[in-house]
Amino acid sequence: MNQAFTLNRSLIMERLGGDEEIFAVMVDMYLQDLDGYYNNMGKALAAGEAAVLQREAHTVKGLLATFADDEGTQAAYRIEQQAKQGNLEGVAEQIEAVKARLLELAEVLKKEIA
Repeated sequence: MNQAFTLNRSLIMERLGGDEEIFAVMVDMYLQDLDGYYNNMGKALAAGEAAVLQREAHTVKGLLATFADDEGTQAAYRIEQQAKQGNLEGVAEQIEAVKARLLELAEVLKKEIA
């Protein structure tokens, strides 16, 4: 992924109906579960479980979309679609890129709530 992530809080709040409490809860859940998101994709890939990888990538795609990360969303979508086709070639590198994006988002969110 090329572009550094910048949080678009106004867009996120618009998607959440302006509910600050929901935003805070979502950020907290995201930060608590962060390791699981990318670890689960890696485990599914290592086990050759395309259907599980597809599901995990779909979850990550939704999370990144919630936080208005279009580039990250697209990257997770590509993994999801590739897994759906049963083609796991080159997916490890894609997972690493999404992992980096998830970690970058976590750092941005930590600053936002600090």
